[in-house]
Amino acid sequence: MQDSRDDQEHRQGDGSDSVHGTMIRSPRAWALEQNDRRIVFASGTEATMFAESRPFRVAQHRLPAWKVVLPIGGHVELRQLGRPLVAAPGLIVPPQLAHTCAATSPYIALFVDSWLLPSYPEPIGLDAGEVRRLLAALGTIDSDGPDAGVDLTAGYTELRTLAGCPSPLDPRVAHAVDLCTLRDPDVPITSVAIEVGLSAPRLRALVRQDVGITLTRLRRWGRLRTAIADLPDSTAAVAAATAGFADQAHLARTARDFIGRTPASLRRAEA
Repeated sequence: MQDSRDDQEHRQGDGSDSVHGTMIRSPRAWALEQNDRRIVFASGTEATMFAESRPFRVAQHRLPAWKVVLPIGGHVELRQLGRPLVAAPGLIVPPQLAHTCAATSPYIALFVDSWLLPSYPEPIGLDAGEVRRLLAALGTIDSDGPDAGVDLTAGYTELRTLAGCPSPLDPRVAHAVDLCTLRDPDVPITSVAIEVGLSAPRLRALVRQDVGITLTRLRRWGRLRTAIADLPDSTAAVAAATAGFADQAHLARTARDFIGRTPASLRRAEA
């Protein structure tokens, strides 16, 4: 589906707020307490994090980013169609891998853009010691997981010691993916191409060659992160519109495709 707001300016609020029990520490971080459930979201330049204080299972999905699942006291289970179950204290899941996933305890999920770690085709198991090192780097000190002040930079640095350092991107590709996924997912691709001295088709081809994922899919991932950041402080329809989705249904389809769950499940308890 064609994105609906390629020619409109992207806007995002700033500062802190507190609405309906949700404390917003920054435009890109929030924590929500609801009944027996605590959920935390944070997003930065190196990683995005979602954490829950109870076990959860997600449907089949295909995320255009690395996913690092860090159970706190339990383990993670990953299933691929026609493949044996993979279970481990923690897992690093490569981009674009179609799978279902479950954590048997409270957990943290880190999402890291595909070009920020070296390419690897299969899930990478983490032992209990490696999981503890990553949790400590993030600043997790209790069994329920982190707060909105999690240290994503330190977590990413520790992750690179385990997974390795990626090869550098073509500077034109690096500028394009940074702009389209982090700084302004609504900027027209033709404008980005002009900035880096390429035609739009050539830029799209270079991004797919160097990153392994289409620029359109990367832009949707950037918009989904923006929408999730806005969810506790707005309706799903408003979050979808603010992030540049065509409508609430477009946001819901993208969430199910990329992370295997609905936007509603990210902010409230489900049966």
